[in-house]
This record gives sequence, structure tokens and C-alpha cells, in this order.
Amino acid sequence: MVDKDRFDTVCDMVVNSVATREGIGTLSEKTLHSVLKNYYEPDNSKQEIKIGAKVADIFNEAGIIEIQTKQFNKLRGKLSVFLPKHPVTIVYPIACCKWICWIDETTGEVSPRRKSPKKGKPHQIFVELYKIKEYLDNPNLRLRIVMVEVEEYRFLNGWSRDRKKGSSCSDRIPIGLEEEITINAVSDYRKMIPKELPEQFTTKDYSKIAKVSITLAQVSLNVMCSVGVINFVGKQGRLKLYERGYEDVV
Repeated sequence: MVDKDRFDTVCDMVVNSVATREGIGTLSEKTLHSVLKNYYEPDNSKQEIKIGAKVADIFNEAGIIEIQTKQFNKLRGKLSVFLPKHPVTIVYPIACCKWICWIDETTGEVSPRRKSPKKGKPHQIFVELYKIKEYLDNPNLRLRIVMVEVEEYRFLNGWSRDRKKGSSCSDRIPIGLEEEITINAVSDYRKMIPKELPEQFTTKDYSKIAKVSITLAQVSLNVMCSVGVINFVGKQGRLKLYERGYEDVV
């Protein structure tokens, strides 16, 4: 259940902490990760818990929660250890709305924020899920896609004339929680299949209706095929043809 008020309270607590006031991007743990960890488990005694040779972000009565902002491939070792014995929820934040602030490394000056035209989509998680496909049908694995509004601070250290292209990110600070999408069983991946799709559809159809790039559509369909919520049924010209999987997928 989304609790936007409590999320805002946690944001204020983390952003206004002493560590954060010392400077943007100086935290050893990035702000977005820290906010999410404290939002899902405010009790510090249940954070950073050693289980075997691995350390879980959160371990409480609901099981293990891992906050992962990128690079799901780094979760492989933890999943191999955790999943046989515990329910594991991977929390993945996506910026549905982003404000950009630029930091001049020489002067320390921070520009006024400007809204990015790019809007994140829940389907972006498939790029990461592709890296852990072999674990996705494990009944102990759950996913939580968290759509957030963020302020992103970037250094003016890129290779282009305006120093923006190729620049590095200093920190992402959440300023609002919009939506949570939960996948608690393989059948829940159907949430990622637009209802407007025909019975049989191509990658191009999915791209157009889901409003994602062809590349992201290809990865999304690859992952959903691997868990069985859609099936590859042949080709339509040069394009692969898919249909929804059987309703008994659990």
C-alpha cells in the first residue's frame, strides 16, 4: 500500500540529515537507496543484516528486501544464498519524472533545476531482469517497481561542448512517490502486457502500444517469454509473433 505522506517524511529525514548537509553526493550510500531502505523498514536493527556470507539490505518478518537501483547481475550471489530459505523482494526505483540540476565542479555552483522531457516506464525493469532470468520463476522471488519523482544532480564533466553529454551523476534525491507495481508471482507479469494488444502481436505492436522503444520491447518480450506469460508462435514477415500465455501460469 503506497503511503505518500510517510514517504515524504522519510525523504525529509534523510535529505536533512547531517551527512547530506555536508554536500550533495558525498554520502557513501546514495540518497535514493537510503530513502527507500528507511521507507520499507524504519527499524535500523533490521537493516544491513548478515545472512550467511551475504548482507541483506533489510531482513524482517516479511523476509529479505534488497534495494537495487541498477546492475541486477550483482544480485546473483545473494539470490543463490537467500532464495532457498527466505522470501526475497527486490525493490527497483524508476524515475517517472526527473528534474536535472547541474554542478560545476570548479565553483561548486548548482544550477536551477529543469524538468527532463524523459519519463521513466515500468518496463525499464526488464533490462535488469534479463540479467537474472534464471531466478524469475522462483516462488520466493518478488519484485516491487517503485515509480518516483526525483531531482538528479549531475557534474558538468562530460565530453561535449556544454559538458553535459557523457556527464556523471552525483546523486538522485527522491521528492515524491507516485506508484508501486508489485510482482508476487509469475502470473503478475501480465500487468506488463497492455490490454489493447491483439491476440497475436509483434515486437512492433508491443512497442507502439506500450510506448517503449523497439529495443526495450524486445527485451521485455524476451523476459516474459522466459517466464511463460507470453509465447513465441512464429513470424510475421521478419518480425517475431507472440501471443499471451495460458491462464494457468502461477
